[in-house]
Amino acid sequence: MIYPDAFEKKVGFDAVRRALHEACTSPMGREHVDAMSFSPDFDTVSHALGATAEMLALTTADPDFHLGPIHDMRAPLRAIRLQGAFMPAPELMQLRAVLATVAELHAFFAARRDDTDGTSSLPCLDTIAAGLEPLPDAARAIDTLLDRWGNVRDNASPELADIRRSLASMNGVIASTMRRVLARAVSEGWVEPDTTPAVRDGRLVVPVAPANKRRIAGIVHDESASGRTVFIEPAEIVEANNRLRELEARERREVTRLLTALADTLRPHTPVMLADLDLLGHIDFIHAKARYAAATEATLPAVAPEPVMDWFHACHPVLKAALERQGKHIVPLDIALSAPDSRILVISGPNAGGKSVTLKTVGIIQYMAQCGLLPPLYENSRIGIFDSIFIDIGDDQSIEDDLSTYSSHLRNMKQFLAHGTQRTLILVDEFGAGTEPQIGGAIAQAILARFNTKGMWGVVTTHFQNLKQFAEHTPGLINGSMLYDRALMQPQFRLLIGHPGSSFAVEIARKTGLPEAIIADAEAIVGSDYVNMDKYLLDITRDKRYWENKRADIRRKEKRLEETLARYEADADTLRAQRREIIADAREQARKILESSNAAIERTIHDIRRAQADREATMQARRRLAEERRALAADSPDTAAAADHPLTARAPRTRRAPAAPAPKKETRPIAPGDTVLLDGAGTPGTVETVKGGSATVIFGHLRTTVPLARLTPTIRRAPSAPKAASIVSTTTADDIRARQLRFKPDIDVRGLRADEAVQAVTYFIDDALQFNAGRVRILHGTGTGALRQYIRQYLATVPGVRAFRDEDIRLGGPGVTIVDLA
Repeated sequence: MIYPDAFEKKVGFDAVRRALHEACTSPMGREHVDAMSFSPDFDTVSHALGATAEMLALTTADPDFHLGPIHDMRAPLRAIRLQGAFMPAPELMQLRAVLATVAELHAFFAARRDDTDGTSSLPCLDTIAAGLEPLPDAARAIDTLLDRWGNVRDNASPELADIRRSLASMNGVIASTMRRVLARAVSEGWVEPDTTPAVRDGRLVVPVAPANKRRIAGIVHDESASGRTVFIEPAEIVEANNRLRELEARERREVTRLLTALADTLRPHTPVMLADLDLLGHIDFIHAKARYAAATEATLPAVAPEPVMDWFHACHPVLKAALERQGKHIVPLDIALSAPDSRILVISGPNAGGKSVTLKTVGIIQYMAQCGLLPPLYENSRIGIFDSIFIDIGDDQSIEDDLSTYSSHLRNMKQFLAHGTQRTLILVDEFGAGTEPQIGGAIAQAILARFNTKGMWGVVTTHFQNLKQFAEHTPGLINGSMLYDRALMQPQFRLLIGHPGSSFAVEIARKTGLPEAIIADAEAIVGSDYVNMDKYLLDITRDKRYWENKRADIRRKEKRLEETLARYEADADTLRAQRREIIADAREQARKILESSNAAIERTIHDIRRAQADREATMQARRRLAEERRALAADSPDTAAAADHPLTARAPRTRRAPAAPAPKKETRPIAPGDTVLLDGAGTPGTVETVKGGSATVIFGHLRTTVPLARLTPTIRRAPSAPKAASIVSTTTADDIRARQLRFKPDIDVRGLRADEAVQAVTYFIDDALQFNAGRVRILHGTGTGALRQYIRQYLATVPGVRAFRDEDIRLGGPGVTIVDLA
């Protein structure tokens, strides 16, 4: 039960309902917003909150998730229930879009169900979406009749195809005849050379000046508003236009027959479609709630079946949005009420300090939760279920009912006492105000005692001292105060539970400039006990603020310590990872050096054996081996620099004798015939020619021109080029055409060696350039990245390649290279 009827307006929920209206994309969803109401059932509330939380998580994880078009097709579907009725093509296109949305959502939620036990990763949404029933036959029937632009297909029936062929032929005849008529009229000077035909009443006409209207035989259909132009249908095309009108009428009849036949096919499915539309509206409603939750930073708290209120960082969503538009920030509230000792919170404090806002915040958050909306709380909050919420706020005086402000408050209290239970939440603003303070405070205390006796829950605001004292000494009641900055003389809008608050009447009077004598007289009138009590409350507020600031400082320092510790741990993890990478790289380099050394030794042994241990040949082999060792030593990484690396500096090292300085490697310019590596790649090549700062290098079957700065001399032998063969080309234009038809803009080189992959890419790029393919894709995989680097080194040398880059992360990322060709 919600009392009074204006509850939503009093707490500001009407603005929330309007925001949900705007967030919905369909009329069915907005109808669900209108039907949304307070529910005291725990299972209903839990399911509604769970569905909204799942939708929020879904849209947050995938911002591109959308429901698809949801059109209101209920009226057209009900219309075709009558025999002979049909849907126009535009409405059929909307129905087709709705059927596609149903099929997509059904497949989406079906994909998230476990095949073994049928459980879903979105259980609350799945119970709703499980009712969606796709109708693929109906969708195919519409697709058979309509094209993607919503036009009835020419091949929908033989009769329609024949009619449209005749229409096209007749239009051609009319156009040809009209051109001849216009050409003759222009040559005779009856019309201007730039005159074009016009259409009047669906018939092709010629615009003619009134002076020349007798010169063109035909039918006058219209004239311009100024009377300076007459529209004549030439006699030569009158009969053709008549025939065209007949064909158009036949076309309309045939289209109507086809649409009627389609309606007969769809008619048995209308109950299912209507049910699907209602479910789509429900899902649209949940999607709107999730969007509003994201906008208000709402979360799913723990929901309890019994009344309880343990809230952290509670914010009024409407007030928060209004303040953000002004560039301000809302002050959140922490509220904790529990049975049996603190069920009713009595809030006191200065005027304009936030008491009424706190009351409305409690009302709207509890109401939102029990309407199935995620409340703007922290997720570690706990919220209970109430059977009813009563509110008394504002002025309900009525001339018609002869009610004053105080009378209206008493009438509300009567309703509260008559219908309140242990599962009722009451919200009363300015409790006891509106009449003589002494008797008003007494009546308020008596009513508050009755609320407490009945076990009701609630939040009340007051300025009366007797209510503060009563709450201090009565189990079930607890005091609260809105904090006030005495130094700045302004409210802080923060709620402190456990202590009553001062109204700061004396301080506010001094701030406004009231004479000190009047303030002294007022203090004498109320007595020292009242003044002292108010001072005690001020001291409590001051001490509370001091210790809260201390706790805030401690929390900030702890947070900085945690952040520093986390940063150090992250840095340590990074250093450990870098150390592993350096060790792995060193091992790989050592393996390569060992392989090169073994190859050099084997070649030396082979040369010695071939020379049959000739002394001079043996000495030459040994000199070559020494040169190769010096070259390997010069190419190896600087071990001293590696030892000084911060990752390896901590490792214990044994003392070694200082190594002899390595001989300097003689450097000379790269010349034709040298064996080189391209940027450290694995396959060596032979320099053919050197010109300026570039060189032509042969890598196996590939001849390419690269800058000298990218070449490194090596002692490794380049693979011998295949012997040239005399080939007689038999390629013809037909063969080239066949290759172009078979060409695909994608190539997969995964699993190939680097030289094989480059050769395949070479032929692929040549074909792509020959066939003017603007963009191609090379699928090489991720792996260690070596194949990707080798292919891109080759692409950088091809003149026809304009640019290359990684594919989109959703389509392969660094495992695919996109190549833009010139």
